[in-house]
Amino acid sequence: MKVQRIVANIATASPAAAERFYRDVLGLDMVMDHGWIRIYASDAAMQPQISFASEGGSGTPVPELSIEVDDLEQALARAQSAGIAIEYGPAVEPWGVRRFFVRDPLGNLVNILQHLD
Repeated sequence: MKVQRIVANIATASPAAAERFYRDVLGLDMVMDHGWIRIYASDAAMQPQISFASEGGSGTPVPELSIEVDDLEQALARAQSAGIAIEYGPAVEPWGVRRFFVRDPLGNLVNILQHLD
């Protein structure tokens, strides 16, 4: 048996509330809308992963989601343009990423990161 995909399911009374952040700031496409669930996706290929952590690294709280982007500066600029408070960073971490933390419209702490070459 092989795990094909791991999907984050985030409970909310209003699935539409996530659109401004996940579509407009992060650039994900809405690929399904049944009213009670909205799914946003990218066409990027990825490896299924799941993390278990006692902290978020560098003494930060554990984020609910980590989202890797190919252009952290653009993600940061979009978050700032949208008036989203940056809760941590941007910071270069000793394990080879540059990242910042924000909260999505539902209150989830999100780690947005880019791997350094």
